[in-house]
Amino acid sequence: MRVAVYSKKITKSTIPIFQRFLAEMDRFGWKVVLEKELKEQLVKKAGLGLNADVFTKHEDFHKGIDLAFSIGGDGTFLKTVSYIRNSEVPILGINTGRLGFLANIGDRYFEEALELVNQKRYDYQLRSLVRVETERDIFGQDNVAMNEVTLLKKDTASMITVHAYLDDKYLNSYWADGLIVATPTGSTAYNLSCGGPIITPGCQVHIITPIAPHNLNVRPVVVPDKLPIRLSIEGRERNYLISIDGCSKNIRQKEEVIIRKAEYMINVIKLEDTNFLDTIRNKMLWGIDNRN
Repeated sequence: MRVAVYSKKITKSTIPIFQRFLAEMDRFGWKVVLEKELKEQLVKKAGLGLNADVFTKHEDFHKGIDLAFSIGGDGTFLKTVSYIRNSEVPILGINTGRLGFLANIGDRYFEEALELVNQKRYDYQLRSLVRVETERDIFGQDNVAMNEVTLLKKDTASMITVHAYLDDKYLNSYWADGLIVATPTGSTAYNLSCGGPIITPGCQVHIITPIAPHNLNVRPVVVPDKLPIRLSIEGRERNYLISIDGCSKNIRQKEEVIIRKAEYMINVIKLEDTNFLDTIRNKMLWGIDNRN
């Protein structure tokens, strides 16, 4: 089996994790394919991965890669997804810091998780994405997001107005610092910090959440993901920001943005002893009495 591995940055604290990970790959007899810059870091800093193949672009995932591992946090997981795209390669996230929502396998227990994968004791959990269309094709082929699309003010402290249409029907004009359109996966990201609801994976919805709205009676809205969402910005400035999963570009005033559900989904590995509800409960500290 050929497995792709992506991580953003190698530090002294994470080198032992990669040593353990690569040792498990050898034990299973799996062929490791490292992201090019990751291999360079591992070779330079730890002398690891010398014989590994490399990948550099998403097309490489259509050439015989069976599985992908993300080693880092949720941001690393999202970057790995940008390589996977429509290849249908399943992904598992190993967290090297605090518990993540996407990279939810702790580094202390990942050998157990890898053994479950080796024994094929897992299921696939399909995660939806959104595709972004703009008048100037701002993002090119990198116009797909797993978490959210966000429109934001840029060079002003003043609020902006985001006009929103749902299936070409007028929804609202949001006077706020910005507007988020999130997937169920992204419900636990920026959406959550702005007061949006948590949505369990598999729900076929999108969430429209204003960022610091001027009117307190303006609340997040959950809509069917089969309906396209059309947005445009007005304000005192000429340029604003549009962000997809943390990658930001400039967008002009009144330039239309159309958000649709992507035509493919991502296969996220769900192990036998892990589930979304456990992750939410542990991450949010539900049921824990901090007075003790």
